Amino acid sequence: MKKPHRIYFISDAHLGVPTHDSSLQREKLMVQWLDKVKKDATEIYLLGDIFDFWFEYKTVVPKGYVRLLGKIAEITDSGIPVYYFTGNHDMWIFNYFEQELGVVMFREHQEREINGKLFFIAHGDGLGPADHGYKFLKKVFSNRVCQKLFSWLHPGFGTGLALYFSRKSRMANGAKDEIFLGEEKERLIRFCHDMVKIKPYNFFIFGHRHLPLDIEIGPETRYINTGDWVNTFSYAVFDGENLGLKYFSPKS
Repeated sequence: MKKPHRIYFISDAHLGVPTHDSSLQREKLMVQWLDKVKKDATEIYLLGDIFDFWFEYKTVVPKGYVRLLGKIAEITDSGIPVYYFTGNHDMWIFNYFEQELGVVMFREHQEREINGKLFFIAHGDGLGPADHGYKFLKKVFSNRVCQKLFSWLHPGFGTGLALYFSRKSRMANGAKDEIFLGEEKERLIRFCHDMVKIKPYNFFIFGHRHLPLDIEIGPETRYINTGDWVNTFSYAVFDGENLGLKYFSPKS
């Protein structure tokens, strides 16, 4: 019998913060989740910000995360494709994941037709109207000259500096980032409404927002946000016909 579609989407674990112990606990939960979904997964999508900061030097990668990295390699070795969309916290993944883990990397959104359904898939940062300050910063962070300059910093200093500013930003915004603003003020929802006028997408699926969301954009179109693996431990699964949110616990 042909294996049914079971495509899984997950994002925003932000491993590495706020403490080593809490990060390790979430990493172990992700490994448990991967062990569960690999039994029927035809594809797995990691939609960015799995790590709170990741920068690859030529011969150095961030310390830790060995359980998760090993599990991803095990899954790709078994023949299940794993796709990684870089987010705003891990855009400095370069070629390590492709060479060592066998994942397929994406730095821009992707459109895919799966079983007759048209998907628009991305991390979600920088999409939608306004937010010009962040869009400018993203261009700076994506600039190869700027990346080269950062690579001249010692890994211990560079990583520590980046994590410091990441924690400061999280403490400054905190729960404010996890409040639903209403459909008219949510940038990603407005983006979906604009894009569905151009193409008949069935599903928009993003991370970034840290809110598990299932929003009707039109009669045949929905926007799904995978939430996060900091508070909600939510993910999305497509069964060949329907795309929906689920929540993970060790006993689920």
